[in-house]
Amino acid sequence: MSQASRTAASPVTYSPAYTLVPTYECFNRCSYCNFRVDPGQDRWLTLEAAASRLRALRSQGIIEILLLSGEVHPEHPRRAAWFERIYQLCELALELGFLPHTNAGPLSYRELAQLRQVNVSMGLMLEQITPSLLETVHRHAPSKRPALRLEQLEWAGQLQIPFTTGLLLGLGETQADRIATLTAIAQTHQRWGQIQEVILQPHSPGQQQAWLGAAFPMDDFVALIQTARQILPAGIALQIPPNLIPSSPTLLACLEAGATDLGGIGPKDEVNPSYPHPQNRQLLYWLSGSRFLLQPRLPIYPQYDPWLPPGLQAAVRQWRERLLHRS
Repeated sequence: MSQASRTAASPVTYSPAYTLVPTYECFNRCSYCNFRVDPGQDRWLTLEAAASRLRALRSQGIIEILLLSGEVHPEHPRRAAWFERIYQLCELALELGFLPHTNAGPLSYRELAQLRQVNVSMGLMLEQITPSLLETVHRHAPSKRPALRLEQLEWAGQLQIPFTTGLLLGLGETQADRIATLTAIAQTHQRWGQIQEVILQPHSPGQQQAWLGAAFPMDDFVALIQTARQILPAGIALQIPPNLIPSSPTLLACLEAGATDLGGIGPKDEVNPSYPHPQNRQLLYWLSGSRFLLQPRLPIYPQYDPWLPPGLQAAVRQWRERLLHRS
């Protein structure tokens, strides 16, 4: 691609990422889940094992370490130890030169405030705000209560945490429910400005789930991207998972509809293990001949850098300089 063409191209961003799972155990039992194991049936990730993995990644271009955890019940005696392990893993990632992003389910205000010190951004899927799913796929998932998750978005705003949220699509919700969820995200962002990206994640059946729901139709997915772009403020990135999109033409249609980001690209999608991530070479091939240019990014968008504590700002600044020299 010529320099003139590069200038005219529309950037499509992604985060070079690796996922650490502190534990797969989770007290929720969402019937579509392909991630969890029962409480007490998983050995938690040790700091030693995590350090070994992370050291091996230092020469592989990884920037983001996603701390993605199953949930220990807020009133369980092991909750404090679970939270401490997540905090220590974030510290370890920072010490080894990476930028942590944590998604560990709903947290207390105090827990969020503490993790803010060792994360450049954080996230929690809002999923859908309709309470009807509490009677179906979320019947045994207490932390999926919409009010609880909306509260997390508000707290993230109050604490100035750059935040990622999103929708799960095809769980039994209606189009009106999807619009209401997008509107709720837009409203909290208008109050606080904390939402840096919104993920639209279509349900894609996995091998471990109990629920027999079908895959979310791709025609509806493309149409919803257009709707989301109309509802959400322009400064919010709209993220889609490329491993859940079946073809290059569909991916290009999603980008033309308003998607701008492909999320964290790493060796494995822990939430959707049946769907491997396409790697850079494949993504570049899919985008070849189009107006879209694939670009790596950090797990924090530049406008949020001033929100970070000074030490994290310095780590982010170093990575921004490294990306600038790569381009």
